[in-house]
This record gives sequence, structure tokens and C-alpha cells, in this order.
Amino acid sequence: MVDITSIKTLAVIGAGTMGREIAQVALMSGIFEKVMLNDIDSGVLENALKFIENGLKKLEEKGKLLPGTQAADLLKGLFIENDLKMAVSDADFVIEAVPELMELKQDLFKQLGEYSPEHAILATNTSTMSITEIASTSGRDDKVIGMHFFTPIIVLRLIEVIRGQKTSDDTFEKCVAVGEKLPALKGKKFIAKINKESPGFIVNRLTVTSNLYLDWLLDEAVEKGIPFEAIDADIGSLPGMGPCARLDYLGLDIVYNALKYFESAVSPDFAPGKTLSQRIKEGNLGRKTGYGLYEWKEGKPILKQVNGAGLFDPEMFLAIQLNEGCKLLEEGIVSGYKMIDDTMMAGMDMPGPFGAGKRNYTKWTKMLEEFVEKSGIQYLKPCELMKTGGFIKMRK
Repeated sequence: MVDITSIKTLAVIGAGTMGREIAQVALMSGIFEKVMLNDIDSGVLENALKFIENGLKKLEEKGKLLPGTQAADLLKGLFIENDLKMAVSDADFVIEAVPELMELKQDLFKQLGEYSPEHAILATNTSTMSITEIASTSGRDDKVIGMHFFTPIIVLRLIEVIRGQKTSDDTFEKCVAVGEKLPALKGKKFIAKINKESPGFIVNRLTVTSNLYLDWLLDEAVEKGIPFEAIDADIGSLPGMGPCARLDYLGLDIVYNALKYFESAVSPDFAPGKTLSQRIKEGNLGRKTGYGLYEWKEGKPILKQVNGAGLFDPEMFLAIQLNEGCKLLEEGIVSGYKMIDDTMMAGMDMPGPFGAGKRNYTKWTKMLEEFVEKSGIQYLKPCELMKTGGFIKMRK
């Protein structure tokens, strides 16, 4: 059993969507005496404080807090702070949740290395980037680790814990132990232990790669004069938002930045297309700006009622994810496909690709080969493990 009783003060850097949710679950866990929430923007901090107060009160009303715990008591352990040095000067554990820009993260970790106590663990909530590169400016690479959460953090079970090349065993084990103590409404937190880093880790390695397909579809739709609603209508009566609405909901800038990082780290084929790039240039980022692929009002997209265009194929989405999952197996990022499927379910609330892939890999291989021929996206060529079905023997 790993002893984490010495970890009493948590500092969360960045009070946007991810940062404020991390702070809330940290308060709910009962393992920290103090949670410091830092952001350079006072308005963002004030909004985060209101969000956490409202969230805790609603959970208290529903009886979802720890027995004998009240929202007012938990809030006494929360402190907001504009000054980074003040926020981390007494921290035992730091979690960074700033935008996905490598230079920004490296600058921050340089400061964290200077300002936080020597024993402090420095975790990054990066969704795609190299832990080793982020750690390189910190002066304490052994104390830096990836701790990737999935929003809504209070609901979803997954945390990906990713080891950088120099992350110590002590840092890794303590981070896993902290993660396991954090609550989730859907059950016990599922910690995906990733001992070898790769761009996007598990979930975003699969989802960013499948976004290559969506990005291509956006340009196809614009070129053919097809409304984006017709792509979303292709999913028929399936529950939830269509693929284009989901991109808007997530934030087109997040999708764009992830593709740009994969373009530099994985393959030039990930270069964002014209449609997505134009939206970013215009500052139309989706739900959070009120316009992206769609116009948004009161948190919902305004959609025209149209028929499907026959452009989006859900099986293609799964075929791409199966191929990328097989690449993770080939590269030794994970030893078995069960870890990938379990991780996708815990983080995305959807099955991973291997359950259906065991029955359909021959068909999906042919689909991918035909799509590569049509689109020119060579990165999506089926790998050997997918083509042969060799992955079937690699369950664990």
C-alpha cells in the first residue's frame, strides 16, 4: 500500500473547465487539507469558485458527498490565488491544466520547478503531449508525470497516468494512489497505467486519429455544398450529438491543437484541413464562442432539419480506431487490447474497437484501404496486426 498521507496540499494551475473540475473532485476526496486553485485571470477564478460552490451544493442535496460531509465544510479547504509562486510554495502535489501548447507548458514547468517544494510531484493534465518534453524544463524530471483527466471529471471514471522517460517509480505509484482516491459518480476511478508514452496516450491516440476522418469530411462537405447537419444526420436515430456537433461542443481549437501536435509528432497527414483552419482563424471555436460549425444558443446547437448525406460511416470510425489500437499493441504502449477497450469505456463512455473488431477486421481492413486510396491519407493504412487479425491473441 502506497503511503500518501504526507500529501496534504494540492495546487491546481489553470481554473478553466478541467482545472475547476479537478479542484472540485480533490475537495470531495477528503485526502487534501488544502486545495489551491490558481489562474492569472481573476474573472476565471471567480467563475470557477461559483462553479465549484454550485456543484458541491447540488451533490450534497442528492446525497452524493462522503457521509457526514457538507459542501460548506469542503469549501473551507479551497483557496484561490492569482500569483503562481504563492499558489505552489506549500504544495505537495501540483496538477497543471493550462492550454495544449508545448511552449506554454514548458515555461510553466520551469516556474513550478523553481517555486514549489523539492518533494512536490508535478503532474500535467496534457491530453496528447510528451511528458518527457514537458518535464525537460522543470529541473526535476523524476517528479514529473502525466495525469490526464476526462470531463466531466466528477462523472467519468478514467484517469490516464503516464510515465515520462525519467519519472521515478515513487512518483508513479503515488500519482496512481492519489488518482484512486478521487471520486466519480459512475463508480470507482479506473487508472490506466501507461509506462511508455506516445502522442495522445490511449484515448486521444484513438480519437485524434479518428478525427482525421471527420476533418476530411468537413472539407468534402464544403466542397460539395453539403450542410454539416447532413453529416450528423448520417448517424440516424443513434443517441447523443452527431460528429460535427460533438466537435463544436468539445471546442474546435482543442481539435485543431491536437491535430497540429500530431502533425509535428506523428505524421504530416494530421495537418488540419481548410474548413477547420478557417474557423480557427475567424475565432469561431464552437459552443464556447457561440459559433463554430453551427450557431449555439444556451449550450445547444441550432440545427436545420435535413436528410443524411451518406458521408459519415460509423464503421469507418471504428475501423480507424481498431487500426490505431493495433499500432499501440505493435509499439508496446500496452500489452493487451483489453486495456484499450476498458480505457475507452471508462473515459469516453463508449466501447473500444476490439470487441467488434474481432469479428470485422477483414471487412474493416478493406474499408480502410479503399478510404486511403480515395483520401490520400497514407497514415490510415491498415497495419499488419490489424490485417492479419493477430491482435486477437493479445487480450492481456
